[in-house]
Amino acid sequence: ESIERFAFLEQVSHHPPALSTHVEGQGWTLYQEFTMTSKFRGQYLSITPLGYSHLIFKNTGNHFTWRKVTTLVNNIIVGKLWIDNVGEMDIINHTTNDVCKLKYFPYSYFSKDVPRKVTGVVTDASGQARWVLTGTWTDKIEGGPVESAPGRNPHPHHMETRNMKLLWQRKMPPPHLESMYNFTQLAIELNEDEPGVAPTDSRRRPDQRLMEEARWDEANQEKLRVEEKQRQVRRTRESSEHYNYESKWFKRQHDPLTDSEMHIYTNEYWECKQKQDWSRCDDIF
Repeated sequence: ESIERFAFLEQVSHHPPALSTHVEGQGWTLYQEFTMTSKFRGQYLSITPLGYSHLIFKNTGNHFTWRKVTTLVNNIIVGKLWIDNVGEMDIINHTTNDVCKLKYFPYSYFSKDVPRKVTGVVTDASGQARWVLTGTWTDKIEGGPVESAPGRNPHPHHMETRNMKLLWQRKMPPPHLESMYNFTQLAIELNEDEPGVAPTDSRRRPDQRLMEEARWDEANQEKLRVEEKQRQVRRTRESSEHYNYESKWFKRQHDPLTDSEMHIYTNEYWECKQKQDWSRCDDIF
């Protein structure tokens, strides 16, 4: 963990559940707020994410926003569970006014198309198509510049492109994946203990730590204790007429780029960590 590279997440609302995220990488910053709506459709569950994601590249100043597509969880009642991503996504560069329109195609048993197919077109500020994207969201995405396109807003299949190159490829999971609960390498490392973090840090959740140590019975007892403790706190809060919950590390603000409300990171965590001042944190474990 370092100030140059870190990820910070907080559940900023319980009803409805909402998660705010702030991530600093090498040369980029990502922040977003995630909540969702869900509908049960008989054989599948439809999950529609709400809220926007922001990505800023520091060397160019390019600022992108997008909203996630709908996820379908199939065979809820009978059969093997599998997921699909469907819908359209607009990735907007607010610095240059370029727009990437991606389409996630639904899986169909009768279709001859490649499963999990994704296509896209990148247009410039004038609306002229510049790049074509194609691939799948489970394997890789390729892209290439447009040489010619018949009219405005043409279908990607009708555009002539050249020099298609690999833009993104799935990082293969580590060996012996099944013995690691199908976790990715990142997920495996997320619970690594670290001294000096906030008392509300998820790595300090006792049942989670006991489970990682394969102390199953103790983990289950701790899980019940922690959940009941948090339910009691919530009941006490809700019974108060004047209580208004405020997030600890994010502040609700108006986002002018998307004309929406979202929680923005306050940049106060590192100072509190340096001073070991966690007075703002609740006793949740």
